[in-house]
Amino acid sequence: MTRIPRDPTERPAKGANKKKGRAAKAAPAAERETIIHGAVPPRDVLMRFIAENPQQASKREIAKAFGLKGEARVELKALLRSLEEDGLVEKKRKSLVRPGGLPPVTVLDITIRDIDGELIGRPAEWLDDDGVAPAVLIKQSAVGKAKGKAPVGGLGDRVLAKIFPSKDRGGPAYTARIIKVLDKRKDAVLGVFRPTPGGGGRLMPIDKRGEEILVDPEFTGNAQDGDLVEVHLARLGRYGLPRAQVQNVIGSVASEKAISMIAIHAHGIPYVFSERVLNEAEAARPATMEHREDWRSLPLITIDPADAKDHDDAVYAEPDPSPDNPGGVIVTVAIADVSWYVQPKSALDLEALKRGNSVYFPDRVVPMLPERISNDLCSLKEGVDRPALAVRMRFSKEGRKAGHTFHRIMMRSAAKLSYNQAQAAIDGAPDDKTGAILETILKPLWEAYRILTRGRDRRQPLELNMPERKIILKPDGTVDRVFVPERLDAHKLIEEMMIQANVAAAETLEQKRQALIYRVHDQPSLAKQETLREFLATLDISLVKGGNMRSNHFNGVLSKAEGKPYETMVNEMVLRSQSQAIYSPENIGHFGLNLMKYAHFTSPIRRYADLVVHRALVTALGLGAGGTTPQEEGALDDIAAEISTFERRAMAAERDTIDRLIAHHLNGRIGEEFDGRVSGVTKAGLFVTLPAYGADGFVPISTLGRDYYIYDEAHQALSGEKSGLGYRLGDPVRVKLEEAVPLAGALRFEMLSEGRKMPTATRSFHKAGRRDRTGARKRPGTRPPRGRR
Repeated sequence: MTRIPRDPTERPAKGANKKKGRAAKAAPAAERETIIHGAVPPRDVLMRFIAENPQQASKREIAKAFGLKGEARVELKALLRSLEEDGLVEKKRKSLVRPGGLPPVTVLDITIRDIDGELIGRPAEWLDDDGVAPAVLIKQSAVGKAKGKAPVGGLGDRVLAKIFPSKDRGGPAYTARIIKVLDKRKDAVLGVFRPTPGGGGRLMPIDKRGEEILVDPEFTGNAQDGDLVEVHLARLGRYGLPRAQVQNVIGSVASEKAISMIAIHAHGIPYVFSERVLNEAEAARPATMEHREDWRSLPLITIDPADAKDHDDAVYAEPDPSPDNPGGVIVTVAIADVSWYVQPKSALDLEALKRGNSVYFPDRVVPMLPERISNDLCSLKEGVDRPALAVRMRFSKEGRKAGHTFHRIMMRSAAKLSYNQAQAAIDGAPDDKTGAILETILKPLWEAYRILTRGRDRRQPLELNMPERKIILKPDGTVDRVFVPERLDAHKLIEEMMIQANVAAAETLEQKRQALIYRVHDQPSLAKQETLREFLATLDISLVKGGNMRSNHFNGVLSKAEGKPYETMVNEMVLRSQSQAIYSPENIGHFGLNLMKYAHFTSPIRRYADLVVHRALVTALGLGAGGTTPQEEGALDDIAAEISTFERRAMAAERDTIDRLIAHHLNGRIGEEFDGRVSGVTKAGLFVTLPAYGADGFVPISTLGRDYYIYDEAHQALSGEKSGLGYRLGDPVRVKLEEAVPLAGALRFEMLSEGRKMPTATRSFHKAGRRDRTGARKRPGTRPPRGRR
């Protein structure tokens, strides 16, 4: 009999039979006859093992734990596939977890203490649809493993933690042990100070779920009306509002950059470089020719946005002269050699890891590296010598890669162009600069792009049509206009060449058996596939079944929706079905790009993952100083978890800033009507996007009318039980702006459109249940009170 491991930290007793797997507490007596060593366990036992052992939940580890071999492994594989198809488990990296579960290593923010004084943390960034991050009980240890004292966290700290399922059914679902304290943050709350008569004031919340906080007269500090401040929670009483003391005045919310500052502080994004980091950057000197090839005569050029301040990639293409590759091309991609300047464990390196990536707001950039490095020494400026790592790739005329080599070089950019500038030259309107290089540089680049496109078309990556909107600000920091930039071939050219360079980096490092961080993207979970499949069935669009889904299956769905009224809706639903791309030292491929090996290599100025890959290449190829250290190799799991979290942090901060900017912009237009589109359907109401602004607002179900509304997840619809009229994802609607809360970035609309006739299936009462005007569910067979019929 195999004993089911209950605590992942436990190990077999000394002298135990190792063939029985890693054991812990015995299974309940009622289960002992059914759990036999070497036999596939029942579904409920397998589910419990997966829930309680996330770090042992790969197929291989499960087979090992239960002693399964031969035919039993085949039977286990079929059972695991059945659990996935039923939505009971989902695959994350190589392990199986319960849907919505936390990964084995997670970055947590320690937020509160429970009634017993124990610390409670929540995931630093949580992007699941329900928006509710699970609570995690922090288990503090006095002594760590062979390293002396274990890290100890406190309120407000951000920590990297090992996650375990909780045995206490009455408390949080998870417990955690701290691996590393990432950031000692103050127990501070952010808000806007508003004075009250008689002294003192109130702190107005800056997020949608926040509450007001009282500030007593003696604790207001130098805060003035409208100041963005950090406060320390001084007292939490049993009744009334909490009280706080002003600790830091950040600045007026009326200032030009206040909106992005709110997001920076709210998400804990480091934005001030220490004196030590700045001094180290200023002391850096231009790279020498040591261990470098001289490529300064090769006319590499940069193509970037017109307002770009740093240039970290350059490209060049030429026909392949080899008779073995007729009609083929050689594409060269050169990337700024950041690893030369940012050495492991230096002040610059530690700060870059702490930030993880640069963060881009409409009014500012919070860079990963100081300007001396990012905008000067590592920026591939026109006509200036700059160190770089370059990859030279050979492609056949069909777009198949014939080989590649990496080089550490000194280069000199022949031209700095914008996307529009390069595209205009190809389209027949060159200027003085592009006219001089049109035949020798630009046309060969476009010919190479046409060849690479053949390979991309054959690969069939996921082709979502989701245009991104860009906000242009006025000098005072308010919104001027929102528009969708045109997607040019110049953009696609650079994108495809960068993808191929990233693939080449991953392939080289795998071939050299050098540890690295991959950019991985798992296929959609079977549960999400089934949700999408049910939705598509309402549009008479089919989606193949099975666990071996490929990106071209989704492309087939998108092509069937192209040009139809529901095209945008289908693109959104396909996007929602996708997993989130992350960084990992374990490779599972990139589903969206349909690539088996992929690593980020092309943006080391603004992504720490790329810097790690650069160092790995330097080490693997023996290219000189600045390579990976053994300590860094041993910490790749932790680094990947951290930078994946920091990436989500940046995404959330950027999104929140845009929401606040648009809410500020529309605050003076209360009562006006707008054309919108239903972008989300929930049990509580509808989310409506204003395409002209890229803004989202909410229509509560209680304001839709006096009908009883049924939520149909498969159709992504709310429909009135009596009228049969309702609203569906993607529907064009007319709304009136009822409320704007600029500090929280929230908009509330009133629905003006009557709705359209819904299919009978969406009004299936027993399937979905009714909801009254407050959004509360009613039991089948009940009637509303007489006064509310």
